[in-house]
Amino acid sequence: MGFVPGSGLPMLDPPPPEVAWDTVAAEGGTYPRLALEFWTSKQRQAANLHEISYRACYKPQLPRHFIERLTEPGDRVYDPFSGRGTTALEAALLGRRVAANDVNPLSRMLAEPRLTPPEPAAVAARLKEIPRQGRPDGLDLGMFFHPETEAEIRGLRDWCLARASSGELDGLDAWIRMVATNRLTGHSPGFFSVYSLPPNQALTAEKQRQINAQRDQVPTYRDTHALILKKTKQLLSGLAPTQLRNLAVAAFDARFLTADARETRTLLDGCMALTVTSPPFLDVVDYTADNWLRCWFTGLDAEAIGRGISTPRTVGAWSETMGAVFAELHRVTRRGGFVAFEVGEIRRGKIKLDEVVLPLGLKAGFKAHGVLVNSQTFTKTAHIWGVGNNDKGTNSNRVVLFERA
Repeated sequence: MGFVPGSGLPMLDPPPPEVAWDTVAAEGGTYPRLALEFWTSKQRQAANLHEISYRACYKPQLPRHFIERLTEPGDRVYDPFSGRGTTALEAALLGRRVAANDVNPLSRMLAEPRLTPPEPAAVAARLKEIPRQGRPDGLDLGMFFHPETEAEIRGLRDWCLARASSGELDGLDAWIRMVATNRLTGHSPGFFSVYSLPPNQALTAEKQRQINAQRDQVPTYRDTHALILKKTKQLLSGLAPTQLRNLAVAAFDARFLTADARETRTLLDGCMALTVTSPPFLDVVDYTADNWLRCWFTGLDAEAIGRGISTPRTVGAWSETMGAVFAELHRVTRRGGFVAFEVGEIRRGKIKLDEVVLPLGLKAGFKAHGVLVNSQTFTKTAHIWGVGNNDKGTNSNRVVLFERA
């Protein structure tokens, strides 16, 4: 089949019976598509430092699969749609240099502080300096938070916004802001809110009122400072000395951009050894609605950010956008470097985006090695090619692997 050694696509000729495989035709060529459990969430348990929730993020084992096989320590690894920073953080933990971009500035706020994790004692000392009262601004959040909890959240918000405005926001403040942003709402007592949806989604005020009525619940007091410290300790638990050293080295020249993935001119030509990324999947995820509360807390304009995030509603429009992204990726990828482009199935499994992505990369000048479909047994079904337990979104990792010749 002609797979590149170590590319992540196994040399299978013929494939063993447990591998489901077919081919995809694109731009006059035929490329292998293999389905196998290439990685699982159980393989070499991911660092707790990854446990920051964000909508539509993949598991750290996915980028690790390619980072370990296609790069060497010191190589630079990139993600143009960084989200919570999974690729950047995993690359840093593995001793690689990192670059990450996302048009949503919230992404950098969630990712960058984790390259310089503080000592819990330092976090506790800083929290003692932060007032437990903040200024009201007319926004009613009583459906989410107990009044005393809300006052503490506003105190945290005012502190971080004031420090950022004055240029005094330091690594401790950035860490506390990151953790607090992640703890705003959720479905356990470890979050600031009353029972709500999982923390990667933020309900509207009216939807939260409905949940409260259905569950006959009212917000109870949550000690926000104690929860921030508890989450800090959880994120830092299990980090090995080698990983801490790797993070410090990566942080020294890490690049975090807030730009359109099609226009990243501050990145030098041919500087990336590997890109591992997952772009927005058409109109599957509403990033503005999911992040409105986080944006309020961090002082960001959710509506403005939403207008800047590309969520095309047709395959044609999505292809046009991704074609421009691939042209930019070709520019920043070194010769012999790779792009692992993760997509999924949409529209109830009728559209498999790997078949759309393959010709886009070829047209941009890459050569393609094929498609890996990471198949796993889900709680309800175990379809390889179709959609099982999540028929509105993606149900399998489909990674198209390209190389710059």
